[in-house]
Amino acid sequence: MSVNSHLDNKALEELEKKYDSALNTRDNGPRLTGPLYWASIVFALYHLWTAGFGTPVDHVHMGIHLAGLFLFIFVGFPLIRSARSLEWRGPSVLRPGNVPLYDWALAGLGIVAALFLWLSWRGFSGLGFDIPEQALRQGNPSGLDVFFGTMLILTVLEIARRTIGFVLPLIILVFMIYALFGPYMPAQILKHPGVNWQQFVNNMYFPSEGIFGVTLWVVSTVVFHFVLFGVVAQRMGLGQFFVDNAMILAGRYTGGPAKVSVVSSAFFGTISGSSIANTVSTGSLTIPNMKRLGYPAHFAGGVEAAASAGGQITPPIMGAASFLMAEYLEVPYTTIVIAAIVPALMHYIGVLSIVHFTAKRLGLNAYPKDQLPQVLAVWKDGWYTIIPLIALLLVLFSGYSPNMAAFIGLSLCVVVGFCAFSKPATMIIPFALLGFIFWKASPYSGEGYTPVMAGMLAALTLIGCIHRNERQSFRDLFDSFHVGVQYALAVGAASAAVGIVVGVINTTGVGFRLGFMVTGGAADMAAALAPLLEWTSLDVFAQASIQQFLSLVLIAIACILMGAGLPTTALYIMLVAVAQPALAQLGVPALATHMFVLYYGVISEITPPVCASAYAAAGIAGANPFRTGISAFTLGLGKLMVPMVFVYAPTMLIVLPEHFTLLSFLQVSVTCALGVFAIATSVSAYFLAPLHGVWRLLMAIGGLLLVAPSLGSDAAALLIMAPALAQQMLQQRNSKALA
Repeated sequence: MSVNSHLDNKALEELEKKYDSALNTRDNGPRLTGPLYWASIVFALYHLWTAGFGTPVDHVHMGIHLAGLFLFIFVGFPLIRSARSLEWRGPSVLRPGNVPLYDWALAGLGIVAALFLWLSWRGFSGLGFDIPEQALRQGNPSGLDVFFGTMLILTVLEIARRTIGFVLPLIILVFMIYALFGPYMPAQILKHPGVNWQQFVNNMYFPSEGIFGVTLWVVSTVVFHFVLFGVVAQRMGLGQFFVDNAMILAGRYTGGPAKVSVVSSAFFGTISGSSIANTVSTGSLTIPNMKRLGYPAHFAGGVEAAASAGGQITPPIMGAASFLMAEYLEVPYTTIVIAAIVPALMHYIGVLSIVHFTAKRLGLNAYPKDQLPQVLAVWKDGWYTIIPLIALLLVLFSGYSPNMAAFIGLSLCVVVGFCAFSKPATMIIPFALLGFIFWKASPYSGEGYTPVMAGMLAALTLIGCIHRNERQSFRDLFDSFHVGVQYALAVGAASAAVGIVVGVINTTGVGFRLGFMVTGGAADMAAALAPLLEWTSLDVFAQASIQQFLSLVLIAIACILMGAGLPTTALYIMLVAVAQPALAQLGVPALATHMFVLYYGVISEITPPVCASAYAAAGIAGANPFRTGISAFTLGLGKLMVPMVFVYAPTMLIVLPEHFTLLSFLQVSVTCALGVFAIATSVSAYFLAPLHGVWRLLMAIGGLLLVAPSLGSDAAALLIMAPALAQQMLQQRNSKALA
């Protein structure tokens, strides 16, 4: 019998609500809850339809997406969050559906402002207004444009505040002040002519820049769909299948429950870009098992948080920032996926190694054999749940758009999890999907499938219909859609708000100014340090090398500090505007720069004092949140070092042909993995035997030198580590002799 109970969707939803504020909304009472629930289903189905059958023009689609955000956030999230503001207080004329009248007014203003561009795009006359078409208003907005643009800016800032807190809106206000009062900036390098409010609204409101810019476009056309896919796939049974397979792969080894946590989180990360969802879904099973086998509560929570924080960097479905990265760099999303494979692997090698050696030091055992699930039973019961993921990857890596891949993946989730010949009415969906597939293979389709692709997708659809396992009800499917929409609200609000930052950066050029300040400051420090180190005659201590290293350190520190209160997507957008011009001057490839910022942004999720994933894990473990955060940060040390590696040796990213050779790739990747492994022994204070004092220090220094992408540093590492390795072998031999 398996030690893990099955993932219960209702129980998971309650856990997620407890630790993820995005799901903890107010009780709208019996009359409004139902209509809001069905509105979220319609919202999800609209996005599903546009993914498969074509997205409306940008200002229309983003307007509809924003209108939905305004409705769900203003109705669901109170002005000031408290237990009283969330609970149902009975019917009231002043609070219809438990929503104050001012929130209804804000929702209405936001919706009209979001849709006004669509309504006025071709211009209109009437009601005392004569509005020309948008092309004639660009650069010279009408009075109504300024009014609705102002309302949109204010309401977007407010939905960001309600979903993710004060930090992002305050940072955006600083950027707005900078744009409006450019001539009065104290530092000469930051001064610019400035813009008046009318021109500011023009830049923020009209499409291509500002709120209706690339950030909201990517989130509304791609990210939303993948969030929905992750939730539906997990609740359809794929999450349980991952956990069971992790038990089979890792449960039989030393420290089994912790290794199951790492492996299942790595699997789960392939379908979920949310660290908290990952933590709660797998941690609700793995953390109690770790505690039962003797792991300290804070360490059990730290293992789960560190492993789950890899969700945003684990291909193929990474966090929202990775989709934005593809758009900014103008490369296919599959390029980002391939580039992320080895760095993500290094993160999990680091976590798994620390877990293994800590288990060795604490004397923790594997699961008893009779408590492990059986391979045949697991695959017999769950093989079908992986069909949607296979189809999604098939479409994605065949060169089709990410939203088309998400459409196929989601559609097959519905077919596999909810449709069966024993329920004849449900068979409309797989037959409709087959019709869609063959239509896409016909010459009348725009983004057509090849005959081979159509055949494979049709086969997967038919296989998904005929499996004999139990199906869920369509109410379960709608519940998954509803939760998926709730998950997408915060990232949608953040993307709309951070569009203002993008608009300010494009308007004022502040990104280049700040980038120049970073490189200038690093150059001054390097000029002071270089004479002190020139006696070494090593290139690594040349002034240019020191400047590059200090620039990277300054940007990494900014990422970690700012990430303490910002979602990864918003942090990525703001800091890449600074990092790109700064590091481009130092010859760092653009892809490596973007990945560098993304990695250090994700690290903030397990960096105390603000580390949401660690807090969720601590709540499940019943541990001190700060101590759990320290454990998670320590376990995630691999993620801390790897970005430096692929900046200095971009061959690790595979997809940059000017830097990639098989020999350099193997040398950098293998030595980096060995370095992460060596550092894990130092962190755990155990290798072949307990590791103490100077031996532990030697392993740490040797590990850092192995991580550094240089043959010289690799040789130095082996020399430094040799005494520690010899001591460990001798101590192991003595221990065996005494035994």
